[in-house]
Amino acid sequence: MASPQVVAHRGASAERAEHTLGAYQVALDQGADALECDVRVTRDGHLVCVHDRRVDRTSSGRGVVSELTLPAMSRFDFAHWHHELPESADELVFEPRASAAVGAAQRRILTFDDLLGLVRAQRRRIRLFAETKHPVRYAGLVEAKLTAALARHGVSAPAHKDESPVVMMSFSSAAVRRFRADAPGVPTVLLFDRASRAVRAGELPRWADLAGPSIRLLRRDPELAGRWAARGRDTYCWTVDDPADVELCRRAGVRFVATNRPGATRLRLSGGCPGTSVAVAAR
Repeated sequence: MASPQVVAHRGASAERAEHTLGAYQVALDQGADALECDVRVTRDGHLVCVHDRRVDRTSSGRGVVSELTLPAMSRFDFAHWHHELPESADELVFEPRASAAVGAAQRRILTFDDLLGLVRAQRRRIRLFAETKHPVRYAGLVEAKLTAALARHGVSAPAHKDESPVVMMSFSSAAVRRFRADAPGVPTVLLFDRASRAVRAGELPRWADLAGPSIRLLRRDPELAGRWAARGRDTYCWTVDDPADVELCRRAGVRFVATNRPGATRLRLSGGCPGTSVAVAAR
């Protein structure tokens, strides 16, 4: 059985401020197979990578994303709150740039266009899992903006879903359905922390390609991934940091594991353990 692919949850977010260029660069340096981000729409119509409804927790500013403009958010520091120096031996092993000062560009608000541009610039194949957040002020606009961004980058209509550099995700089934109608060739994930009897039996809406359970659900029922696989659906599991959970995902046949610690998770899946070096895939 193939090992799961490692998805850097908001970048290497245990080691760098989430959703910053620095967090994603560290994740790439650590050999992550894919990156994950949350996307929201600003007041002036830009897609930005922010998890919370407000920017208070993750920036030096205050306010609701949907009420702020991109220029306003560009004045905020999105890394000041996070300790940027190595806190463990793992970070020294996994981060060739750990001791470098975090530059101004790595502290600014990250737009979806810039993150997708980073992904597309890599010499090795990297996928970007983009989660649209709901409920939000602008409802379906976030999916429309995401579709438009993919079209600008020439990736809205891949020849095959397995070749798509972007995967769309949401906890909202309606959002996934909206996106599927606009970009039918781009794979989708329906995320959930609770599951109906039908979903636990292996059923998913036809507009969702992958099941996206929490690790909590998989702990309760390790056979979930197998039942979805029997119906031709892969599993994306979030958020997997504990070594026992990483091993559970491997045994269960999960295809993608979202983790805040992509370097350590990748090493465990390769048969190593934190504290030993690992070769990073060529960039």
